[in-house]
Amino acid sequence: MKRQSITRLASLLILTLALAGLFMFQGCSDSEVSPVSPASREADSLVREFGSLNPRLREVMTIQESYTPSLMSSPEVIGTATTFTEDGEPAVLILVTSEKAVTRMPANLDGARVEILLTDPIVAMKGRPGGGGGGGGVSHTAIQTPPIQLGCSGGWRHDLANGYCCGGTLGSLIQVGGQLRILSNYHVFEADIVNGGNGRSASTGDPIIQPALIDIGCNAASGQDVATLVVSRALPNSNVDASTANIISGMVDPGGAILEIGTLSSQTAGAFIGQAVKKSGRTTGLTRSSISGLNATISVAYENECAGGSAFTKTFTGQIVIKNKASKFLAGGDSGSLMVEDVTTNPRAVGLLFAGSSTTAIANPIDEVLNHFNATMVGN
Repeated sequence: MKRQSITRLASLLILTLALAGLFMFQGCSDSEVSPVSPASREADSLVREFGSLNPRLREVMTIQESYTPSLMSSPEVIGTATTFTEDGEPAVLILVTSEKAVTRMPANLDGARVEILLTDPIVAMKGRPGGGGGGGGVSHTAIQTPPIQLGCSGGWRHDLANGYCCGGTLGSLIQVGGQLRILSNYHVFEADIVNGGNGRSASTGDPIIQPALIDIGCNAASGQDVATLVVSRALPNSNVDASTANIISGMVDPGGAILEIGTLSSQTAGAFIGQAVKKSGRTTGLTRSSISGLNATISVAYENECAGGSAFTKTFTGQIVIKNKASKFLAGGDSGSLMVEDVTTNPRAVGLLFAGSSTTAIANPIDEVLNHFNATMVGN
């Protein structure tokens, strides 16, 4: 453990309490969170540093983990996490899918308070035709003049089956060895693993197009090839829903700029409860929210191809939970979006968004994603 002086800990505690009050004030609504200046990064860093030393927070996380198997043995419980109550106490968050389940949940677990979140099932946020485009006068679904910016519509060139086509978001640019790759989700780039409705499955070297089939009438000829798939089969055996594609020279901004966000930092940021975040995605464009839970164990529903494939469920651990009231932060087609800290210049990546419901969004911690590919972020 990193050593710190008593004076430093006292200063951190004062800062933490002050910022906690601010987070509580903002956390009563799912309205947009105001952007934070780069100068606030130091304060955010101190909050996270002190939080990691908070014995009560660690204790509640341990309680959450110990009760998760028994809680999730009920089909109506689809996840747990660690959160804070409105008065700033660490608590176990339980995600349930029915009103009846709400009434059956305990009020506390081994002395830890319990918060209940009623939600629809958590599903992979792939998109099908209809909707999308974002706001602010910037289209996230239109074909771009190369080199393209990311945070836009895109996906596997052959992502259609049984009368439907699909797609998601080309999230960000990463570097793997000497290769620049687009980062998105497994279920956006390579989820088709059966020769079912389209007679093929995703393979290394397949084209990744922009925009996605869902935004060009399911006709791949109306899009443009921007990258080539590198199949990694992250699911079902890893703890991330992620996939990458090697960029085609001249087709993608080599600086990794993201629509309405710009260039990123090459560094990453750890998530903390109350953290203001934003993302740029195919369907809802640039949106803002805040983190409401950490260390989440979440069951997510998937399909094996665009439509009609046999379904499976994957349970993830250590995930990030984000407020998503009325799907204003994340909606179908936003899968693959990079979640970053809400600062005005060179934000650091926090997580890779991949699943959610009309109340809740879920992200893989970005460092776990990068470690999976032995990759680094492209940025300043």
